[in-house]
Amino acid sequence: MIFHLPSLLTIAIDFIVWLVIHVSVSISVAKMRTDSFNPESWLYRERSWERDGRIYQAFLRIKTWKGLLPDGAAVFKSGFRKKHLSNTDVAYIRKFTLETCRAELTHWVIFVFSVIFFIWNDWWIGMIMIAYGFAVNVPCIVTQRYNRIRLRRLYIRIYSADNSRVEKRHNELRTG
Repeated sequence: MIFHLPSLLTIAIDFIVWLVIHVSVSISVAKMRTDSFNPESWLYRERSWERDGRIYQAFLRIKTWKGLLPDGAAVFKSGFRKKHLSNTDVAYIRKFTLETCRAELTHWVIFVFSVIFFIWNDWWIGMIMIAYGFAVNVPCIVTQRYNRIRLRRLYIRIYSADNSRVEKRHNELRTG
């Protein structure tokens, strides 16, 4: 602890700072251009240990609780809702995939900010703040990763099917 403050003031500051972190990070990342996100970049790409997303269901039973998480897009009028897949258009799937990257980045940044609470809190309160940051953000990060893996499979399946139809139609027109 760098600064010592009265307990009641510290609690109030903790609440206010968390609110400011959540809101400011969410707004900042929401303002980033969609093309700033690349699902194949280091942060977002699928890891071998994720086993095509199966790890999240096998160990975390993600399908039983992911629907209970709030959709932060509801806060922004131009937010992209990620609760449900609304269609299977290739462009929509691509946009949805990029938005999972945006949401994941938001939650990583919020979580990283949890270390600042050591500045004015005792070390054990700082640890509680890190635990809070973990509990609030990691389920959202896991959900975005899980959804992105599933969206990638869907995108490949739809894109392949679309290309097959185009190729078939092209061949039909050529042979007449």
